[in-house]
Amino acid sequence: MDSVLTQLPALLGVLVGTIGTMVATAVTERGRWRRNQTVRWDERRLDAYADFTRAVKEIHLVSRGMLSGHRPGSRTPVLDREDGITRLAEADVRHTLTWEAVLLLGDATTVRAASTWRRAVRDLEQAARSLPDPPDDLAALVRQADEARDDFYRAARGGLGVRGGTVEQFRRPTERRTPAARN
Repeated sequence: MDSVLTQLPALLGVLVGTIGTMVATAVTERGRWRRNQTVRWDERRLDAYADFTRAVKEIHLVSRGMLSGHRPGSRTPVLDREDGITRLAEADVRHTLTWEAVLLLGDATTVRAASTWRRAVRDLEQAARSLPDPPDDLAALVRQADEARDDFYRAARGGLGVRGGTVEQFRRPTERRTPAARN
């Protein structure tokens, strides 16, 4: 009995060490699993955002091409109305499918920004579809779409933790530098 009592502290030490190792391993594995899940969903979210961006940008570019002849100073090549309508219909299918992925995977801020950009481009598309009688405020429609795009990119990059320079396509008048400030 004495030998068992003398070995009891060692046995308790082994037992505590084993339990500690099991707990530490479980905590480590759980953390690794969570990190892997985060990376996995971030990759899918990035793919969804990129696909959505391509689809919306295609509608934007086709619409601008159709409206180019009605926008003084436009550098976008003029696109025939019939060809444009066909391309808009095809792009709209891609847009609808990619929108579902954004709704499913996007965070609330990014989904709101995507929805705003989507509506702004939809307004531009409606103007293109209204040819030969486009609305008078084409420049405002283009500006709204560009601003909404910038807001979407900021939200998506923020949600994904992407750092780096600006992605702005449109500079707000208050942010423009004066000629003296450029020197």
